[in-house]
Amino acid sequence: MIRPLIAIVGPTASGKSAAALELAERLGGEIVNADSRQVYRGMDIGTAKPPPDVRRRVPHHLYDIADPTDEFSLATYVDLARAKFEELWAKGTFPWLVGGSGQYVWALLEDWEVPHVPPDRELRARLAAEAAERGAEALHARLAAVDPVAAERIDPRNVRRVIRALEVYEHTGVPISVWQRKGEPNFQVLIAAIDVPRDELERRIDARVEAMFASGLVEEVEALLARGVPPDAPALQSIGYAEVIAYLHGFCTLAEAVEATKRATRRLVRRQLQWFRRDDPRIRWIREPAEIELEANIFTGACTTAIRGPGRGRA
Repeated sequence: MIRPLIAIVGPTASGKSAAALELAERLGGEIVNADSRQVYRGMDIGTAKPPPDVRRRVPHHLYDIADPTDEFSLATYVDLARAKFEELWAKGTFPWLVGGSGQYVWALLEDWEVPHVPPDRELRARLAAEAAERGAEALHARLAAVDPVAAERIDPRNVRRVIRALEVYEHTGVPISVWQRKGEPNFQVLIAAIDVPRDELERRIDARVEAMFASGLVEEVEALLARGVPPDAPALQSIGYAEVIAYLHGFCTLAEAVEATKRATRRLVRRQLQWFRRDDPRIRWIREPAEIELEANIFTGACTTAIRGPGRGRA
């Protein structure tokens, strides 16, 4: 049986969600989130989550499935996403995997073996204290000593991911990069990325960040804190949320928080483009949905005919 999946990936603010929505409305299928922050309830503005009216136009999945206080791991996401894919194929449709979290995307598309290691709060606290005392680079060097492959992939400033990689090694004795071995997916995939010139992308980032603050990002963070979400919760270390917390604690002005969010978002784009490389032959870089629509239509048409059998028509 041929089982199709189309992935719309690429950097933040490139228009992935809008492109996927436009294509899914015309070609069928349902959207599955691949953004590591859009899984959290109550984090809507700062994650640019598709609003409810948009999500009603085409079924959307794996949004709002965790509280910001939850320990939401890659393993949890992969389990949920794989189950959702099976559900969609079983009912004769297919998933559009949409998002810019490279680790989430490739864990699914390359069928990684992901370790199910529960969080060790004591170890995490100890490693975080080490990073605070000796610096993030020192902790990253510790990771490089036991898992140079993971260290090459992980930005030294991303202390949370460095700690997770060390946590997996401490508990299993196996580097996380070895755990993340590639398998053979049991589906056919078409991958498209939205290609936006860098200067235009930076203008979009600036406009998006300013719109987020104008739309109530500060109030959204205040509401999360009022609900009891600790300011140091991993979810609140996300771009925009951490900067607002710094503002609320008096460490910077609102204008400085806005500019810091823009800078952090540009750094995020650079990291995303390491995951989604322009020279990767698997990825079709497009400017407009129309550039891949015919290819996607042929791809899904052939595959869904194989799923349903001849003569049954599209859903």
